[in-house]
Amino acid sequence: MENRAVTRKAAIGATVGFAGLAAFQLLLAAGVPWGDAAWGGTDEGRLAVRLRIGSGLSVAVYAVAVSLVLRRAGFPVRGVSAAAAGIGTWALVVLMTLGTVANLLSESPWERFVLGPVTLVLVGLCLVVARAEESDSVAAP
Repeated sequence: MENRAVTRKAAIGATVGFAGLAAFQLLLAAGVPWGDAAWGGTDEGRLAVRLRIGSGLSVAVYAVAVSLVLRRAGFPVRGVSAAAAGIGTWALVVLMTLGTVANLLSESPWERFVLGPVTLVLVGLCLVVARAEESDSVAAP
């Protein structure tokens, strides 16, 4: 399989993962009582208002992440330059690595055994996309 196809499949996989995390955070922001599965498991049940706001902001962050990986993989994304996508995707590798470490060290079993592995997979997918050759990441006409 050629590099561009691998890059695009990794970007699609990352998009699915980020969309899943965004949906989870959106539900938390809406008040679904899964507080023990997020933010270190500090709130059982419904999250405190400040954490619900944080979950709402996370949805926007995941939307930006999707835009960056898709653009880096060569999909046309308005408002995202190739340079921003390249730098942004490498930033995602770093941030998702830090998130993985935080999840794996969390006191919450949900974060350790569910979110930790999910974010680790996202690190790998983002790394594949970030390492794409520049010609692989040029948006198709």
